[in-house]
Amino acid sequence: MVAGLRPELHRYCARLTGSVIEGEDIVQEALAKAFYTLSLSLEMPPLRPWLFKIAHNTALDFLKSHGRKYTETRADLTDVAGFDERPDPAVVRAALARFLALPITQRSATILKDVLGHSLEETAETMGTTVMAVKAALVRGRTKLRAEEAGAVALDAAARAELDRYATLFNARDWDAVRALVGDDCRLDLVSRAERRGKEVGEYFGRYDKASVSVRTVRLEGRLALAAHVDGAASPSYFILLEWEAGRVVAIRDFRYVPYIASEAEVEAP
Repeated sequence: MVAGLRPELHRYCARLTGSVIEGEDIVQEALAKAFYTLSLSLEMPPLRPWLFKIAHNTALDFLKSHGRKYTETRADLTDVAGFDERPDPAVVRAALARFLALPITQRSATILKDVLGHSLEETAETMGTTVMAVKAALVRGRTKLRAEEAGAVALDAAARAELDRYATLFNARDWDAVRALVGDDCRLDLVSRAERRGKEVGEYFGRYDKASVSVRTVRLEGRLALAAHVDGAASPSYFILLEWEAGRVVAIRDFRYVPYIASEAEVEAP
């Protein structure tokens, strides 16, 4: 019963935190709380809204405990007049990390209503607020995300050119040229396995020399990334995220050891 809801819970929590990994941690904690509560209950509650409310509160606790910004839960009701019932396409397309620019009320409302398709009533129940407050949060959140999208077009074009160059060199196994793109103090995160920095990152490429892996630029949950295809598979097996500064790679996040991310991710051509 829970398996069918887990990807949707993960999409919500990942966007609240700006991280697919932290989102998964929150989902696991929320489900642990739910299973424990069920063991003490005589009846099964309505599963979907109940689990979303637990996940929402667990995510809020996580954000507050980690000192994250924009966790204020109050909503300004002055913008309700601009509310539109239809989902905003700019919200659906928004990169995962861009939701962090929104206060938590706007963030939750836009994800639940526009990304996940919940009704206004379901959204209000999950957030523990009123439909009026949800409408106000949607108006403000959508406006900010549309502005973010407009300003990101030129940046996306430059970022794609950098990723395409990296992918071309990677697929040609020109490791010297790839290493030349990597900054001296680059951070490497082999998610759930190991972290390295600086010269130790060079060993990472040596291991790929013998692996049957090719990469291509894709849009992963709204942001540009590299999809890794193993043994010529049509579907991505996992993803690699790069951060750039002044034309050089300063951070690599390789999800090779977290394959479930690929099965839940939304991928499209850039």
